[in-house]
Amino acid sequence: MSKYDLIIRNADIATVGDRYRADIGVRDGRISAIAQGLEGQAVRELDAGGRLVTPGGVDGHCHFDQPTSDGSRFADDFFTGTRSAACGGTTTVLPFAAQQRGHSLQEAVDDYHRRAEGKAVIDYAFHLIVSDATRDVTQRELPALIEKGYTSFKIYMTYDDMKLDDRQVIEVLAAARKHGAMTMIHAENSDCIAWLTEQLLDAGLTAPRYHASSRPMAVEREATHRAIALAELVDTPILIVHVSGREAVEQIHWARGRGLPIHAETCPQYLFLSAEDLGIDDADPMHGARCICSPPPRDKANQPFIWNGLASGLFSIVSSDHAPFNMNGPDGKRVAGENASFDRIPNGIPGVETRLPLLMSEGVLAGRIDVHRFVELTATNPSRLYGLYPRKGTIAVGSDADLVIWDVFGEGEERTIENAMLHHAADYTPYEGMKLRAWPAVTVSRGRVVWKDGEFQAEPGSGAFLPCLRPRAPNAGNPLQKWI
Repeated sequence: MSKYDLIIRNADIATVGDRYRADIGVRDGRISAIAQGLEGQAVRELDAGGRLVTPGGVDGHCHFDQPTSDGSRFADDFFTGTRSAACGGTTTVLPFAAQQRGHSLQEAVDDYHRRAEGKAVIDYAFHLIVSDATRDVTQRELPALIEKGYTSFKIYMTYDDMKLDDRQVIEVLAAARKHGAMTMIHAENSDCIAWLTEQLLDAGLTAPRYHASSRPMAVEREATHRAIALAELVDTPILIVHVSGREAVEQIHWARGRGLPIHAETCPQYLFLSAEDLGIDDADPMHGARCICSPPPRDKANQPFIWNGLASGLFSIVSSDHAPFNMNGPDGKRVAGENASFDRIPNGIPGVETRLPLLMSEGVLAGRIDVHRFVELTATNPSRLYGLYPRKGTIAVGSDADLVIWDVFGEGEERTIENAMLHHAADYTPYEGMKLRAWPAVTVSRGRVVWKDGEFQAEPGSGAFLPCLRPRAPNAGNPLQKWI
């Protein structure tokens, strides 16, 4: 008789393409059998009781313990950040090893391994952030790191200490094309933002709500169009990250209509928050700072366009863009003082734990998307785009046993989000008070139960670093060939 480390019985299994009832047998951290009435003995058995079981979430965009340049500090390190992810049903995270100007990419990678060592409780890989695209970086360091399993990198079109000019963007895209990597682009027009910010500050409009005024949709639309044009020039795929507005969505539709391989990501903040959340609270002028992120949340009329993009297939993935700063204390949102102008408030909000429950509750259970699209957006597509599939992102024999058993609540039993129930180290959540109809009951990471019925059960350091495969084949051909 077969022996397993874990058997999950009576599971309602959902993947991108299938939904069926079966038992799941796990051995040595991987799924070794899927069958109805699975025969065998196990060290541990869990009865799903007919509840929905989906692949563990893959969060392709989150920030833990990342160095900053303004004296602020991220609230989450690799322990608290991955703990929060696990309690929200995410079993793989891809944070960023951020290059500092004047330093090498390898230094950033080495530093990030030190920050993660002995802390992560779920599996993780690293994206790179390229902020100093020298010839040595694009022609030597990037190819070498891609070979070692760092096969995706993010570049910025804004932020003075990170932005690349168009020529540098082209150089990075050319390296990605040649070596089969994926480039993620933060698309906002830096010069437009700088001019608008200057005008607002000169007029004395400094409150958090004016953050949105300094970054209108036109700023994102222009940069998105330019990023698409540069990718078309080099003939390589890109992923536009944290798409917030309908005008950027239109640019991506346009590119897709031309047959260009443009991928897009959005985040819960653009589905559930709005520009109104940046407003002033009479009791706390800094209240709106809790929702400052870039791009900013748009008006409520924009939200249906983002939901439609999820349902239509425009968006490839939904990530959290978890970038947590405390509201209280000297190194969080108030790092520049109690009445700091919006441009001096750290950008970023927490969300790694709430990403899946929000999308399950208001997406699947509200009928906006089906469960197969949920799995695609939150697990399968991130794994494919970043070179982790089929080890991650699916429920199949041979894949890692990363699984979520869901609790779905009836009318009047909804779970209200409160920061006290979450497991990040941030002192607030922007989703406080929202009522949800679903929450992970059990999270299994590589066969280990890490979250069960309200209890976190993993040890620091039990997560593993994952080198990524190239998400696509290298292309050594001449990118000019289509133009000459």
